[in-house]
Amino acid sequence: MPKNITIFTTNTCGYCVMVKKWLSAKGHAYEEVNLDTDPIRQQEAIALSGQLSVPITVVTKQDDTQEVVVGYNLAKLAPAVS
Repeated sequence: MPKNITIFTTNTCGYCVMVKKWLSAKGHAYEEVNLDTDPIRQQEAIALSGQLSVPITVVTKQDDTQEVVVGYNLAKLAPAVS
């Protein structure tokens, strides 16, 4: 089980909604960072992912390693949170 899940989102991102729904359906708690309301964290999101697109899902494991999944990519997201 992951120790922490953070999702970087925006107000207009349909894929962000899909990732949040999927995580909730699987019983995973997460922290949402909305870059529209918290733009100061945009540099953090870019530094983590190298991307300007959202969603950016950061899964922090028990050993503090991080896996970064960009977009609605269940092929990467499912193993990252398991």
